[in-house]
Amino acid sequence: MWTNMKDVSTDLGRVRQHGAMEYTDPPVDLDSVRRYRIGRVREELKKRDYAGIVLFDQLNTRYATDVTNMQIWCSHNENRYVFVATEGPAIVFEYGAKAHLAEGIPTVDEVRPARPWYYFVAGNRYSEQAKRWAAEIADLVRQHGGGNKRLAIDRTGFDGIAALMRHGIELFDGFEVMELAREIKSPEEIILMRKAIDACDKGLDAMRASLRPGITENTLLSKLHQTNVALGGEWIETRLLSSGPRTNPWFSESSMRPIEKGDMVSFDTDLVGPYGYCADISRSWICGEGRPSDEQRRLYALAVEQIEFNKALIKPGVSFREVTEKAWPMPAEFVPNRYGVIAHGVGLCDEYPCVYHQIDYSDKGYDGFVQEGMTVCVESYMGATGGREGVKLEDQFLVTAKGLEPLSKYPLELDWL
Repeated sequence: MWTNMKDVSTDLGRVRQHGAMEYTDPPVDLDSVRRYRIGRVREELKKRDYAGIVLFDQLNTRYATDVTNMQIWCSHNENRYVFVATEGPAIVFEYGAKAHLAEGIPTVDEVRPARPWYYFVAGNRYSEQAKRWAAEIADLVRQHGGGNKRLAIDRTGFDGIAALMRHGIELFDGFEVMELAREIKSPEEIILMRKAIDACDKGLDAMRASLRPGITENTLLSKLHQTNVALGGEWIETRLLSSGPRTNPWFSESSMRPIEKGDMVSFDTDLVGPYGYCADISRSWICGEGRPSDEQRRLYALAVEQIEFNKALIKPGVSFREVTEKAWPMPAEFVPNRYGVIAHGVGLCDEYPCVYHQIDYSDKGYDGFVQEGMTVCVESYMGATGGREGVKLEDQFLVTAKGLEPLSKYPLELDWL
């Protein structure tokens, strides 16, 4: 059974479109954002002559339809997916066939029950269920592809892929389609992203007010989570907060360590806020009253210098390779512990592109061009080899015709410099 969404009352949909922020009105027409985003997906499908795309990744299903359901859980249990025809319908295959989740969403044409076939739900019948899933998807390609059997898919298990190919479906990488679709933000998307950053800033205020000797790293990070959820935000992707000697090298997640007076506290928000947009901001603070040490000030000054230098390189028309080649020359003592990228895209989460350090370019790097309308984060981590502490800084920007416009605005500790 399936539900035709054009027959569903739009009145309830107008209420539900407020999502987690029921207490306030959206700052933009969410339907215009939805139409823009699915239009971007179809543009990329047309460029590649694909009949459509199947999406399991919950950030991709969110971008294409703006319909959500237990996003974290469904990210590791393939219980819901979306089919978008290049010329035809967008169909949400929903967990439990819960059609009410898509009420009032103008870009969703149908809701059908999902047919999951991973082992948890299908047991030793997973191959049988995968064949049924593939038959339904292949039928949609036949109905709406006009004879075109070229289909993109972002991810699914081997049995599903094999079953689709037995139907004569030619498969292509769906992540390429979606990363490039998500690359350029509409003006309305920027407004929603600013809302997420505003919620993040309020969370940072709550953390700052709670930072005192004796508080644990986990308790401090919980202030960010609590504020984000209270303001309509959704989740935080990582737990990257550490203190004192746990700040060097980077990537220690928060723990029950009590933070001590004079410790450097470094963190990366990785916050998915209101309307699903990401606020990816990093700061480093000192716990307790008093001035930072000379070494703490040195690390901080270098991190600020790296971000200021590199952000000036990023402007429309500049290649990723050029940014890499002209990037801030990092002192040798920091190279082994360098952060993984100079800059990266950001939208509903960290997105394309990644701009790598020159030392990593031959192994990982790829070229492309900065474009107006991209949103990017510029990163720095300064932790000397064998050093006690490290500083993590990161700011979020909109690429404009004139260069980078700051989106994040939480203040740096400029009085340390």
